[in-house]
Amino acid sequence: MFLFWSLALLLLAGTLAFLLPPLLRHRRPAAAPDDEAAAIAVYRDQKRALDAEFADGVISAAERDAAVSELTRRLGEEVGQPKPTTSSRPSRRAWTIALALFVLIPLVALGLYRWLGNPDAMTLATAGNSTTSQHSMSDPQLAAMVESLAQKMKSRPDDAEGWTLLGRSYAAMGRYSDSADAYAHAASLVSDDAALLADYADTLAMAQGRSLAGKPSELIQRALAIDPKNPKALALAATAALDARDFDAALGYWRRLQAQFPDNSDDARQVGSIIAEIETAQREGKGVAGGKLATRTERPAPPQTSAPAPKPVAGATIAGRVDIAPALASKVALSDTVFIFARAVDGPRVPLAVLRVPAGELPKSFTLDDSMGMAPGAKLSAAQSVVIEARVSKSGNALPQSGDLSGKSAAVKPGAAGVQIVIDQVVP
Repeated sequence: MFLFWSLALLLLAGTLAFLLPPLLRHRRPAAAPDDEAAAIAVYRDQKRALDAEFADGVISAAERDAAVSELTRRLGEEVGQPKPTTSSRPSRRAWTIALALFVLIPLVALGLYRWLGNPDAMTLATAGNSTTSQHSMSDPQLAAMVESLAQKMKSRPDDAEGWTLLGRSYAAMGRYSDSADAYAHAASLVSDDAALLADYADTLAMAQGRSLAGKPSELIQRALAIDPKNPKALALAATAALDARDFDAALGYWRRLQAQFPDNSDDARQVGSIIAEIETAQREGKGVAGGKLATRTERPAPPQTSAPAPKPVAGATIAGRVDIAPALASKVALSDTVFIFARAVDGPRVPLAVLRVPAGELPKSFTLDDSMGMAPGAKLSAAQSVVIEARVSKSGNALPQSGDLSGKSAAVKPGAAGVQIVIDQVVP
């Protein structure tokens, strides 16, 4: 930002230096004809005429001398007259115009930039300039950017979209309490959005120790009342039912969720395996409290959009699959969190889309789109090419830490499908 404003001031100074000096420069009066030289020339012509008349006998010597004396007298009077002077100082009007330009040009330039430009882009660019980190989300300026957004939202209490974006950003950073507060503010402004309520419930459960009991369950039921087919709300409701040992209710939610996926898709197979496990446990009279289904981190992935947003532009999604290298599979715990995010190859390093899923879902099929962005103006659909990165976080925090596992794809364009990512590196 400092460089931007320095260049802007330099350009402004150059403009003023080009316009003002000519306006204020001392002006010399235009050269006038030499009156004295003209008078002397006329005197010489008339004297020559008198001499010629005397030589021809037209006039006498006395007449010639008298005429010459008269010419000499008049010449002395004309040559001796004082000349009017013209001031070379700039006029008051010139100073008024110069002062007006000095004030108006910076004000007009700033006004046009705020109207036609994008002041927030400076924040994004600043957040993306650091190249000292291998991962875009490790840049401390990303956290500063989110804090800047939080400060702006204090003056925008009625901006539901902004509060939702702040909640999503906090969640991606692992700041679940702050995320829940932001989602609560957004939900107070928009009461009929099932996706928003599901995200609020998800984050609030994370903030209270991964428990869906209490307020999160109430939010889930509100979301399902608005949209009975909301996939994320169904997955959360199924998990809450499992936590409460209500296996019949859990099976009902899982089956409703499974019916929304295409047959033989990865999501359908994953939900089917959970249904089969619950049914087996019921037949054998066994509980599942200590098994894979006991915690919400092992539920299948809900839809990847976590906030109300316009329908993504056609071709702006990227789909693929994240796998874990066999050599690192033993290092992944079910309590770990996987972050999948897209970053522009050329441009700010702010993630253009972020998805958070439990590590227990690996290998994971994913879809990223514009609704998963973390910053205003940073959209997946606007990028020429992106790299998809995946990281297994041991702490659940979006900022990489030593011991995390990571992997990334080659550069792809928005609209790509079948992107393959293998997590095969350990963050030093």
